[in-house]
Amino acid sequence: MAVVRAAAHSAVGGWCVALAGAAMAAHVVWKYRESAEQGPEQWATLVQFSNGKLTNSENVGFQLHKNIHKNNPRKKHQLILSAETDRLTYVGNNFGQSALKCNSLCKYFVGVLNKSTGKMEVHNAQLFNMQPFFPGEPVTEEDTSEKQLSYREKVDSLIEAFGTIKQKHALNSRRLNQVGNETLQEAVAKAAENIIDKKGISALANESSQFESQDTSAFLPPCHADADKPEDVYRFEDIISPIEYQAIKPYCEALKVKTAEEIHQLAQTGNFSSFILESLKSLPRDEESRDHKIHCLFYLQILIKLHNFKKHEFKHKDSLGSDVADVVKSSLMKNFTVLTYNNGRLKNTIPVSMKAKIVAYVIALALHIHNFQTDLTCLQQDLKISENKILDIARAMGLKVGKTKVNIFGGVAKDHKMASLSLPLVVQSGTRGRKRKKMT
Repeated sequence: MAVVRAAAHSAVGGWCVALAGAAMAAHVVWKYRESAEQGPEQWATLVQFSNGKLTNSENVGFQLHKNIHKNNPRKKHQLILSAETDRLTYVGNNFGQSALKCNSLCKYFVGVLNKSTGKMEVHNAQLFNMQPFFPGEPVTEEDTSEKQLSYREKVDSLIEAFGTIKQKHALNSRRLNQVGNETLQEAVAKAAENIIDKKGISALANESSQFESQDTSAFLPPCHADADKPEDVYRFEDIISPIEYQAIKPYCEALKVKTAEEIHQLAQTGNFSSFILESLKSLPRDEESRDHKIHCLFYLQILIKLHNFKKHEFKHKDSLGSDVADVVKSSLMKNFTVLTYNNGRLKNTIPVSMKAKIVAYVIALALHIHNFQTDLTCLQQDLKISENKILDIARAMGLKVGKTKVNIFGGVAKDHKMASLSLPLVVQSGTRGRKRKKMT
């Protein structure tokens, strides 16, 4: 910085103003003295003292300092105004956090009136906020806090000051959601700490190991392993309740087809899986048995559709469509979804564990449809899961898994995995097949 000039002005209240003449003439002529060569350092200077009013400017020495880096366009107009008094030193500038914002938002002028001629010369002016300066203390402490603000926080402050009503409502909602999430996380953390303090780590570890041994059966249909007949192991009423069975009757008309041409037309709609279409080809002739199998196939298609929903596709129970009865939708939400809290809202989601549960119910229902023997490969392709996954679930259900040749389109025979339910159930001991890699 270099001292370029010194100036002193008379004090009027809290402001020091460069103004000549106390009374206005009857006729006044305004004349704006603008020069392209004048920089901000040559403008009239208005100052305000932050800690009070300056009553006497005679004993105050003002100095204006200009940045000497003229090649930098951002710094060449930076000015610092200092004021020396008997007691304190005051400093103000036109840049940085302590600068007055009004300088960038408004343009100020000072008029100098000649009473004898009635002419007033109007000059450019700039404002300075003078603050006490104490040696050894930083001048701009606000810079550090400003730099710590994130981009989102800066945008939020702009919305608070200049945003529309809609933007302010959205900002308030987002902040309330954030507070709700933080409160929930704190509550969960506190509850976990209380449980650990109450039970101890060793007791929790024992409970965890017991849960790991029971978590597989928790996601399987109710199993009656001591049943005398295969149909009583996974009971039909435990898969489709009587209320659901009655509710789906009006929606099954689309599956009541009899000819190969009708089944082909049904396949063209893309609304039914290959397992459903293949099963329609082998329906019994008896009308009562035929209707029962159609009801089961329709419910099976609903389970497959629920399983195959992607995360962004499944929003609520109405995502299943209008061709599913409300009582069936409510039952599916209760049995196969988990209620989660996200962004301030309660939402039903289908985690991986629930998808495995749906697969188990699909297999159990398919066993009832095909006399307790079903094609796992066909179900695996419709459910869009790996073969190992469906085989693991079938074995966890106590089913026997085998292999058979199945003729597909073009007369080509292909190996398909088949599952059958026979008594006694196959008891699984430990992990089967693949071993987990240890983390090192």
